[in-house]
Amino acid sequence: MSKYIDKLEFPKDLKKLSDSELGLLAYEIRDFLLSKVSSTGGHLASNLGVVELTIALHKVFESPKDKIIWDVGHQSYIHKILTGRASQFDTLRQFQGLSGFPKKAESIHDIYESGHSSNAISIALGIAKARDLKRENFSVVSVIGDGALTGGVAYEALNNAGHVDTNLIVILNDNEMSISQNIGGISKHLGRLRTAPAYKDLKERLKLILNKIPKAGSTIYSVLEKIRDAVKYTIVAGIIFEELGFTYLGPVDGHNIKELVAVFENAKFAKGPVLIHTLTKKGRGYKNAENQPNIFHGIGAFNIETGELKAKLSAPSYSKVFGKKLVELAKHNDKIVSVTAAMADGTGLTEFSHKFPRRFFDVGIAEQHAVTFAAGLALNGMVPIVAIYSTFLQRAYDQIMMDVCLQNLPVVFCVDRSGVVGEDGETHHGIFDFSYLNHLPNMTILAPKDKAELEAMLEYAIDLGKPCAIRYPRGCAEDMSFSGSEDLVNGKAEIIATGSDLCIAAAGRMVKPAYEAACFLRKKGINITVINTRFIKPLDEETYLNIFKNIDKIITIEDNTKIGGFGSSIASLIQKHHLNNELHIMGWPDKYIEHGFIKELDEKYELNSKGIIKQVLAMLNRRI
Repeated sequence: MSKYIDKLEFPKDLKKLSDSELGLLAYEIRDFLLSKVSSTGGHLASNLGVVELTIALHKVFESPKDKIIWDVGHQSYIHKILTGRASQFDTLRQFQGLSGFPKKAESIHDIYESGHSSNAISIALGIAKARDLKRENFSVVSVIGDGALTGGVAYEALNNAGHVDTNLIVILNDNEMSISQNIGGISKHLGRLRTAPAYKDLKERLKLILNKIPKAGSTIYSVLEKIRDAVKYTIVAGIIFEELGFTYLGPVDGHNIKELVAVFENAKFAKGPVLIHTLTKKGRGYKNAENQPNIFHGIGAFNIETGELKAKLSAPSYSKVFGKKLVELAKHNDKIVSVTAAMADGTGLTEFSHKFPRRFFDVGIAEQHAVTFAAGLALNGMVPIVAIYSTFLQRAYDQIMMDVCLQNLPVVFCVDRSGVVGEDGETHHGIFDFSYLNHLPNMTILAPKDKAELEAMLEYAIDLGKPCAIRYPRGCAEDMSFSGSEDLVNGKAEIIATGSDLCIAAAGRMVKPAYEAACFLRKKGINITVINTRFIKPLDEETYLNIFKNIDKIITIEDNTKIGGFGSSIASLIQKHHLNNELHIMGWPDKYIEHGFIKELDEKYELNSKGIIKQVLAMLNRRI
């Protein structure tokens, strides 16, 4: 039975708890998290790692007066518990339930709706400067992970914060692990802070000497450990944070509440920007998550005892299909290289990284650099495959435009998690990529209806010799061989059903519900032509124009926002040729789509076979 979570009013009552009670609260929170996340799924390992840190934050600071900004935001579950939302955790990441990320509409304690990495310092600095201009008095705290420091925008903010010299606290949560293993110079620098030889040598010599002193030796060693930690900064050379203008405090044990509280209290009254370097362990307190933090970073419902998922994919995911095919192609083409941004596991590149380590590049959470780096590889004769989630690729829009498309370079963008992705919600849905790629000159955009088409498109894109994006959804890869699939032909759409009453032109994962709707309607005497567009750009104008001459009513459907997507291209085609076809565009509305299971979102916004049938009947003025 809960002693604290169900009985105390957070965050107010947190101030009243003793050090020992805070420690017990930490244990209770971990049990609570395991119980809830094992049922709903969610980001577990990162939250288990920041239990004590979050408790100490709310012990010292006065939220919401003091502003706590969470970088990425998936590690804010404890923050939600400590700001009065524990009773809602049964609905975590469920449709119309508690968000898995900070959400302003959910609580006054959620200052910023963070879902992408590396920008929390910028947000915090902006809030702090507005505070100064308004002569307000409160603390601003940014909590950022060491993985996020591989993102360039974090350094832009650090550099600016040191220059403007305002009161700002940055807490570096150093757990040595982002989603994939941390990459790059900053990771190595932090490693030196943790493991500098002089520091380790001092530790071992102290222990060796003092253990020889009877009885008192261990006590003296304990005291001197504190001194050792205090002088660690002077032993380790090259602290970049001090050079940027920050007061550097740490490293601090991120699982010692008393120590964290003391450091936070000091930082609260310090002048100028302060960076507190805390050391935590991802997955702390749950062995399965400690041993496999990448698996438990974001996980579905699971068995607590074994750590196994309760529901496994019935077929390989699109990511796995892509990764397996890429390995096969790379065996016969040594110019193929792969690039990702801290998402090797998620994008299906793990096998490639093992088989071709010299041709695999994980650049860290740095999507802009990933794209321009790929452009450089292409300029010198390689064929770079850039695998990034749709929602993160949009961060590199300028680089796609200027460094790849303007140069007309053979970079292949494998745009994973396109369309709605489900429980992660607004910040992670990939519903804008058709729109932000469609108007770029030299870009080819492909959308496979199933796994066989994804494989064929990857082969096609590698041989294309110009910029190409293949976008595919999250989840099980479909097998639509039953529809009588045609081989992929350069620039050509695929007609998978014929009929004279109406035409449905579908893209990507929407081909299946369009085909299912047509099959249902055929039994009711309504004959539908269904087109799998395949090529979003360039559009197969010849095929569409031939059909539009004979069929007046057209529906397009896509897993993208209706503005600027595939449907907009069809509308432009109709206008360009002065046709009089009646067109209805089905896609996501002009809003940020909430979190929920994909099936639930499709149902709400009528982007499924049922919704298509409804629209067909409305356009034909028919009932069945």
